[in-house]
Amino acid sequence: MPSMAPPTVHPHLPESTPDNALTPATPPSRPKFPRDEAGFYAELRRRIGAYFAAGRSERDCWQMYLKTAIIFAWLAVTYSLLLFAVETWWQAVPVALGFALGIATVGLAIQHDGGHHAYSRREWINKLAAMSLDVIGASSYLWRWKHVVMHHTYPNVDGEDMDLEAGAVARLSPHQPRRWYHRWQHLYLWPLYALTSSRWHLYGDFKEVVVGKIGPHPIPRPRGWDLVVFFAGKAFSIGLLLVVPMFFHDWWVVLLYYFLVTGATGVMLTVVFQLAHCVGEAEFPVPVAGTPRLPDAWAAHQVRTTVDFARRSPTLSWLVGGLNFQVVHHLFPQICHVHYPALSRIVESTCQEFGIPYATHGSFLAGIRAHYRWLQRLGQPDQPQAVQA
Repeated sequence: MPSMAPPTVHPHLPESTPDNALTPATPPSRPKFPRDEAGFYAELRRRIGAYFAAGRSERDCWQMYLKTAIIFAWLAVTYSLLLFAVETWWQAVPVALGFALGIATVGLAIQHDGGHHAYSRREWINKLAAMSLDVIGASSYLWRWKHVVMHHTYPNVDGEDMDLEAGAVARLSPHQPRRWYHRWQHLYLWPLYALTSSRWHLYGDFKEVVVGKIGPHPIPRPRGWDLVVFFAGKAFSIGLLLVVPMFFHDWWVVLLYYFLVTGATGVMLTVVFQLAHCVGEAEFPVPVAGTPRLPDAWAAHQVRTTVDFARRSPTLSWLVGGLNFQVVHHLFPQICHVHYPALSRIVESTCQEFGIPYATHGSFLAGIRAHYRWLQRLGQPDQPQAVQA
């Protein structure tokens, strides 16, 4: 956990990083963050607190409730069109891709804010928003452990951040072993990203619940209500995407469009993460030699390991739930993403004053190119260390 003195902040802002409160007690072998001696995070929280002291609400934003209604209406319309209206493949394909974009937006915007307790002050509303992930096929329980706890505590730390773990098929960190076929990962990984959503849906989540582990890290298996939600979500999503459509269309057509929808969804979700962390401008820190101590305090670590992209695109920002402003999200995950554009200016200016590099790509395409170059670089035999921004 980050160590810091408790500065005076707006009363509704968390006293410390909320997601780390979910982290189990850190054993001696786990990396540790040094104290924030420079006072960067304390000053940042003071300035963010001043922004909300002007009468703004960090959660329960009307824009978020309206957005949720729009997204679910979008899903209902595209799903109904696929089932009852389209008659040709050239009609079905764009509607299926629109349905996939709606599913991805549920994951990136609604459930993401809910899972981080950023949707509402009311815990039951956050829980409902988080459970929207179960509706679209993944597990909100597992996501909390993998993303909220492991990724947000140790972004880009090899062996701790499970979002970096893609098995032997990919090398995403310079501290992971290189295999001969990684030479071509900048080409073959893009179509493999399409398999991530269906893998979670039909196999990966079940495996992790059975073995009680995410990567090398043990997690408590879901029990009680968590277990009910897990299986109910799987039953509902499988019924929605596979069973019900077979009452109206041939089974092979349903399977074909299932993999089209989940494939497009997987690419969208995976790429948004990769552009924020798996690029050359992001750092991949390791503990100081002979110690478990990481080189930077928690807040500086979040900034150095994260990259923004396409910050001037309100349309993209709406679709990806503000995750093109990933630096703000990593520093203040309990604040609703509708505030990210304004907060990013505060964070960036504070980083400049404290000499902490704030990396950003000007467009979505620039982020794609950066990720492509990173994959290509890590696939080369003589791999240099991580880029220091």
